[in-house]
Amino acid sequence: MAVGLGPLPTLHPVAGFELGIASAGIKRPGRKDVVVMRCAEGSTVAGVFTLNAFCAAPVILAKQRVQGTVRYLLTNTGNANAGTGEPGLAAAARTCAKLAELAGVDESAVLPYSTGVIGEPLPVEKIEGALQAALDDLSVDNWAAAATGIMTTDTLPKGASRQFQHDGVTITVTGISKGAGMIRPNMATMLGYIATDAKVSREVLHNLMLDGANKSFNRITIDGDTSTNDCCMLIATGQAALPEITEARGALFEALKKAVFEVCMEVAQAIVRDGEGATKFVTVEVNGGANHQECLDVGYTVAHSPLIKTALFASDPNWGRILAAVGRAGVPELDVSKIDVFLGEVCIASRGARAATYTEAQGSAVMAREEIGIRIELGRGECSETIWTTDLSHEYVKINAEYRT
Repeated sequence: MAVGLGPLPTLHPVAGFELGIASAGIKRPGRKDVVVMRCAEGSTVAGVFTLNAFCAAPVILAKQRVQGTVRYLLTNTGNANAGTGEPGLAAAARTCAKLAELAGVDESAVLPYSTGVIGEPLPVEKIEGALQAALDDLSVDNWAAAATGIMTTDTLPKGASRQFQHDGVTITVTGISKGAGMIRPNMATMLGYIATDAKVSREVLHNLMLDGANKSFNRITIDGDTSTNDCCMLIATGQAALPEITEARGALFEALKKAVFEVCMEVAQAIVRDGEGATKFVTVEVNGGANHQECLDVGYTVAHSPLIKTALFASDPNWGRILAAVGRAGVPELDVSKIDVFLGEVCIASRGARAATYTEAQGSAVMAREEIGIRIELGRGECSETIWTTDLSHEYVKINAEYRT
């Protein structure tokens, strides 16, 4: 039911970054559910990780190892290896050790990632048995196949790519992500992998990933649930014939930042468009806040309200639900007489009450669209924030009720 999400765009290969896909049959025989990614020697790698206290075993290991030399990223679907305690850590380490043995690198150079059912033991033998096939499949042209290989409840693969010129050299940024449910920002909200052939210092790359996530992955929500396994990685292979970016300034840095942010935004919004059971893609824009946090508080309260989300699914312009959500968002000393609310281009509430020009027909026309904007003007200051979310449908309940069956 993906809203406005079609086939993958062209995903340009990134020199020095290869992807290989294989089948371990973790949940279904023949399903390609193991993805190996190889970074060229000398690559820099940065990541942002879930803040869920019950973070999965692979997250713990990846966070520890990302500060060192990284050569391989190993992803499996069908099993989250979360809520598995010390045996889960040992299982994640064992799969990394096997890949390291086959690839001839140190075990610490392999970062693990898992997604799927929480609380089940990782089927180590199945994953180990698929690793050689994944290594044999390594290719710079395998982005699209890898985007499919990391899917769980996604209905479509997600990816984006940008290229730009600097001093006659073409720089590429390509990324893929997976996610459709258990999506609530608290760093990044899914699995995501973005690579560039630019050469970037570790500190600059880390800040670039953090800033990119904060304006994209950390601004999407489907159901308010932060996963145990969220990770988003940015890899710079340094294969482009340009000087290393060591400072967050200059023409090359700004062009790379723009490309990375655009890829982050496109794959993050693709997650919302493919939200479990989603029939609407909803933009919640909050302007006029005294600070950014209160804009986010209002935006997320609206985006997470079951009453608003079900009204969106029903195409019902029940604008009173929006006012109620804004009022309970916890903004201190909120003067409702200064608040205007818009549904699309239609003003539905002005100065805290129904707009004199508003008609039910206007609201119904906006709500009938697949893509809907809700704009809230707080009238308190100059800060703004935007969040992207979905409606809440019967299908969402069905998917999650039947997730383990």
